[in-house]
This record gives sequence, C-alpha cells and structure tokens, in this order.
Amino acid sequence: MSTTSDPLVSIIVPVYNAERYLDHCLHSIQEQTYRQLQVILIDDGSTDKSADICRGYVRADSRFTLIQQDNGGIGKAQNRGLDAARGAYIAFVDNDDILDIRNIELLLEAILKTDADMSKARWQQFGPSQLHDIVRLSSTGTHNPQTVTVFQNPLQAYQNIFCKSLRLLGSHLGRQTEAQYFNEANWCRLYRAQLWEGVRFPEGAYAQDVMVAGQLYQRMTRVADIDLPLYFWLQTPSSVTHTKRDPSFFHDNIAAGMLNFQLALDAGVRPARSCYTMLEGLHSMKAAVQESSNEIDLYQQDKAGVQRLLRKLPAHQLVACLCLSGLRYGEKLVYDARIKNMT
Repeated sequence: MSTTSDPLVSIIVPVYNAERYLDHCLHSIQEQTYRQLQVILIDDGSTDKSADICRGYVRADSRFTLIQQDNGGIGKAQNRGLDAARGAYIAFVDNDDILDIRNIELLLEAILKTDADMSKARWQQFGPSQLHDIVRLSSTGTHNPQTVTVFQNPLQAYQNIFCKSLRLLGSHLGRQTEAQYFNEANWCRLYRAQLWEGVRFPEGAYAQDVMVAGQLYQRMTRVADIDLPLYFWLQTPSSVTHTKRDPSFFHDNIAAGMLNFQLALDAGVRPARSCYTMLEGLHSMKAAVQESSNEIDLYQQDKAGVQRLLRKLPAHQLVACLCLSGLRYGEKLVYDARIKNMT
C-alpha cells in the first residue's frame, strides 16, 4: 500500500507494564497497510516483561526502535519519542490499545487530500473480555470512508462542541457536529510534525495531554475527520484514568483547564470545555481532599483561581458555559456507568 517514496510516519508508543496487551497493540502497528513507518517504543522503566516484548519486535522489524528510560511518566516518554521522531507525520498509540490495520493509511490519505494540519477518526471502547473479537475485527481492515469532513478553527470546535447530546442533535440537523468533536487525547489522529516544533508535554503531570491541547489546536487551521472507527480503546479498571482519585490528580486537571481557559479567552474563543474541566475538577477534588492542611490549602487555591477566571467572562458567555458544564456532567455520569465498568 506504500512505497519508499511515500512520507515517513513516526508512531510513538509509551510502554509501561503492559505485558498482557502489548503484543496485540504492537502487532496491529506492525501489520499496518501503510508501510513507511518509524515505530518508536519508549519503555518507561517497566518491571514486567514489556521490554522483552518490545525487543522481540525490534529484532524482527527494522522499523521498530526501543528507547529505555527510568520511570518518569507518560509525558517524559512521549517527549523522548518526539525528540527521536524523523517522520513528516506523527501518531501516538497507547500501549494497550489496538489500531485498525488501515489506520495510518486512511489518516494520511485524509491529510494529503484535504491539506489539513491534522486528521482524526472515530474510536471504539472495548473491555478485556472483547479483546479477541477486537483483534479479529482490526486485522480485517475497515472499508473506505463514506465521508471525510474538513472544518476550520479547531480551537473553537474543541472548546464548544463536546456535549454528546448536542452533537447528536446538531448532526441530526445536518450541521456535522459529530465530525467536529475531538478531545485532548493524542491517539486516533495524525499530526503534521511541524505542529510539535517547540511543543512538549509537561513531565510528571497527570493531565499532560490536556495541558498542550489548546496550544496545538491554536496552531491548526484545518482538521479532517473520517467517519469510521480506526482505533480501539481498551477500558480497564486499573488504568490511571479510572483509578487515580487523589487531590494531585484533580489539581493537575484543574491547572490544565485554567491554562486552556485563558488561552481561549486570549484567542477570542468561548472556553466552554475548559470551564467544565475546571468545575468538574473542583467538584471531584473537594470530595477527595482529606483533613490535612496541605490538601485543603491546595483546593482553596484552585477554587480561587477558577473563580478569578470565571469573572473574566461576559455574563452571557458565563451562563452558556455553566449550562454546557451542567449538561456535560450529567452525560459523564451516564458514561461512567456504561463505559468505565466494561469487562
């Protein structure tokens, strides 16, 4: 499906104690129909057999390279991958997720045909009991997309098209709102490499992807969306997203929300999503704080910072942001019950 004259795509895979699922993930990358790949595996101090699995792929396939580091977190691992990337395009993959074998082929085709800065596709969550079905499905290869939607001002879309119910309503009315939805996750998309020049993840932070989201989207002019699931996202009860519930986790998310809130204000964009990120983080952090002075002080500092930012909004924007936040929080309760308990 590709030749040596085709552009190189660098795929960055941070790896940490993923021996149960890692082989399925790496195999789905190795079998991509687009062959001009540089696959950068960053072992972040794994204590299981993950490094051995990585070395097996490096020995078998010259496109794979392995970088090993002491445990420093996903942000540090992603930065090592970015520093090593040589491709004109960059993709990220989590070490327990699975790619459709046409993932890179179709994402690259969408960028090249539309002159977009980034292409993205839809994803599908699955539980561990569905693993073998997903492996078979992903290895078959999806059909060609019926629709590739191109939209401008991705920062505006990121901040304001995030409530599922409103996206469904907008799509029903022919406004292509589902195509304009994307979150802070770096997977299930393909970036032009120059977008990452001078941009690196904050190391040691839980919300490292949220913290760079606004900065990246502000750099983009056009985004192409493919109306197909090309990425399969494993839901496990042990993941950081599902289990980390101490105040420092919520503090990092609030800090990221505040950063993106101010960036959106400076760009003249209503910061609705960042408003939700801050308020939901404060709500969760309040429930998590213990009676120690450090945790209470940190919560009060975050609360005061959020209040200062909210006061910068015109009254009509504040009402809109609060309404969208309330709607999104209700959707989150449904999502948590349905998705995060997948088996």
